[in-house]
Amino acid sequence: MSDTATIEKGKEDLGRPGLEANMKTKPETIKSSYKGSDKLRGKVALITGGDSGIGRAIAVHYAREGANVAIAYLNENEDADTTKKMVEKEGTKCLTVAGDLRNHNLCNELVEKVIDAYGRIDILVNNAATQYTQEDFSEIPLEQLKKTFDTNIVAMIYLTQQVYPHLREGARIINTTSITSYRGNKVLVDYSSTKGAITSFTRALSSQLAEKNILVNGVAPGPIWTPLIPATMDDIEDFGEDTPLGRCGQPSEVAPAYVFLASEDSSYMTGQVLHINGGEIIGS
Repeated sequence: MSDTATIEKGKEDLGRPGLEANMKTKPETIKSSYKGSDKLRGKVALITGGDSGIGRAIAVHYAREGANVAIAYLNENEDADTTKKMVEKEGTKCLTVAGDLRNHNLCNELVEKVIDAYGRIDILVNNAATQYTQEDFSEIPLEQLKKTFDTNIVAMIYLTQQVYPHLREGARIINTTSITSYRGNKVLVDYSSTKGAITSFTRALSSQLAEKNILVNGVAPGPIWTPLIPATMDDIEDFGEDTPLGRCGQPSEVAPAYVFLASEDSSYMTGQVLHINGGEIIGS
């Protein structure tokens, strides 16, 4: 869809973390004007949360740049099948693996399946996340708090540990943080906290892996139209309208940043975060 089209906003019964197939207004995955130039030819990328939204857009952009991809997702089989078809339409391969990344055995199996299928991993995109809105932070249930942290940061670190032995010099780790890491969100206190942890994880790990020439960077999206938004938020009638650009963004507008960070174009960059947020000025 065009980024100027009217988005039907309101909480939808999409399940959690959201099924793109059931959205009233579908996100735009890739612009017809985006032309691949073999920036990732011969590379293999593992993308968590790759079934829909930003993750789907990353997978399709990577495929258009020549990479074979593997996507991990929770249980959104219909969305994953669609992403697989979109990737394969670009002429590359797509492996899909379902399961909860909080299960450490699943993380181990995921890495094994990618290595068995492709023999290598060149790019790890840690993108999977969940969120819950809560007006009063003191009422955040302990179970929710643990789930948010286990999904968003604990699983990310553990999976990265499992992928690390397979990474060669020049490999890339790209973490999805958020604008909430920098300015918070009053109804997403636990989510914002995990995103702050992801930003710190990105910076710390980049320092450790720099001598091995494994580059670690992040992307901090602002308000992007993905299944997670209508599935988890009640008041989204003005979603994204408070940005300088006056609208929410599309996954198609975020994914090129991940292409840049995965390609040789970013060879002198590590420990950094790109801010794709509609123009809000954010301190680093």
